[in-house]
Amino acid sequence: MLTSLTVRNLAVVESAEIEFGAGLNVVTGETGAGKSVLMGALELALGGRAEASLVREGAREAEVEAVFDGKALRRTVTREGRSRAWIDDESVSVAELRDSAAGLVDVYGPRAGLRLLEETYQREVLDAFGGVRLAAYEKAFRGLSSLKDEKAALEAEGAGEEELEFLRFQVGEIEEAGLSDDDETLSERHAAAAHAAEIAEDAVAVTEALGGDAGAAAALISVRPRFASMARRLQAAAAWADEAEEIVLRIQELSRSVADAVSGLDQGEESLDELDARLSVVNKLKRKYHADTVAALVETYRAKKARLETLEGRGARLEKLVCDIKVAEDEVRTAAAALTKARRRAATGFAKAVSAELKGLGFLQATFGVSVEPAEPGPAGADRVTYVFGPNPGEPSRPLASIASSGELARVMLAIDVVAVSRADGELSGGRTLVFDEIDANVGGEAGKAVGERLRRVAARRQVIAITHLPQSAACGERHFVVSKSVSDGRTRTSVARVEGSARAAEIARMLGGENPSDVVRKHAEELLEVSR
Repeated sequence: MLTSLTVRNLAVVESAEIEFGAGLNVVTGETGAGKSVLMGALELALGGRAEASLVREGAREAEVEAVFDGKALRRTVTREGRSRAWIDDESVSVAELRDSAAGLVDVYGPRAGLRLLEETYQREVLDAFGGVRLAAYEKAFRGLSSLKDEKAALEAEGAGEEELEFLRFQVGEIEEAGLSDDDETLSERHAAAAHAAEIAEDAVAVTEALGGDAGAAAALISVRPRFASMARRLQAAAAWADEAEEIVLRIQELSRSVADAVSGLDQGEESLDELDARLSVVNKLKRKYHADTVAALVETYRAKKARLETLEGRGARLEKLVCDIKVAEDEVRTAAAALTKARRRAATGFAKAVSAELKGLGFLQATFGVSVEPAEPGPAGADRVTYVFGPNPGEPSRPLASIASSGELARVMLAIDVVAVSRADGELSGGRTLVFDEIDANVGGEAGKAVGERLRRVAARRQVIAITHLPQSAACGERHFVVSKSVSDGRTRTSVARVEGSARAAEIARMLGGENPSDVVRKHAEELLEVSR
């Protein structure tokens, strides 16, 4: 619900703030007073087009803010035409503002791009009126779409026999190599085997230097008595002796490790010829499949094998999918037929109810109907729903979008809303707030009274804001705001005020009889308000 609209320095409005309420809010005022500026302010706050010409003369920028149940949408426009937007004081793009505002308000009138003309909206309204349930169809359609997507994906990745044979060869070639974790150290082992003699010679020298009779370990062992002697006179020498013992043990361990490794080479656990042959096989596969390591080569093998298994099972899966799709199409057709039947049944009652409301709104000989024609199955069924309207006797009914004027469209929408809210399950999609901009233009008498009564009926379920010139409509409002224009200090200023009691009766009287209404007119205004209450 729109709770407030604040406007600053927009066109002729220097400053105005309106506190709207639930139910029917009516806005009145003389022609040219600035009611259209308020509509422009609301559209700007909802993400509408911003122009530099909107800024009041002498002001640096214009600002509007619309608050919906605590959610504030704010917009500014500078004299240079630059625009900024905020949601709850957080800066956002205009596109984000527009997305956030979507669904909050529906505007009907000369300035509005009506959703009523959209096929989707017309179908949704009909479904809401008739209580048409989409769940069964949507489930069937989703199932069919999923099967078709899978089939398309399989067909897109299809392979010919040549590719299959090539994949089989590659997988077989890598499998035949019998790769293992040991192959990661193959190059290192090959280098060791190829230079075994040099390694052995160096190892002998190393072990002799470390653990031989004249080696490092023997040298440290020989000075043990020296450490013991020092320790009797110098306390720190005891720690040195322990450290020397540890070093001896580590030297001896290192010497044994070197000897053991060289012993393995001497015993010829892997011959150089064997390592040559194995290294040749592994390196060839690495180069062929662009793998830097054996692990990467194994991953390549797994990916190719998985692809091969998918392609080899593709034919069987495609055959099953074709059968499943036929079954799913039958289910969609059955569910779509049920939807079509329900919609055509609802269309008859809906058209009759809307036609009756239109007669009360001044379309005494107009015709309204709902066409439900076959269409390609989609997410919401296999129907094309179109509202047809014939405002002039003797002329054929045509799609609403092609013949109705903006004023006619607004009254048609009002009739539709009245019909919708009269049903317990008739909630329409779209904004919770409805704005009707002078939908009663060129309407008077009983038709004007009917417009007001129907606005109030819609407002029993949804907030309605109506800009009107008709006293009969204005008298039906639960809140009444008057837009007035004045001149002071050589500047034109527009103000907005809520009127109640005698002030409201005076405004209704002005609408009935002009600036200086007679006593009879004032009495009539009071009677209109009393009847409306």
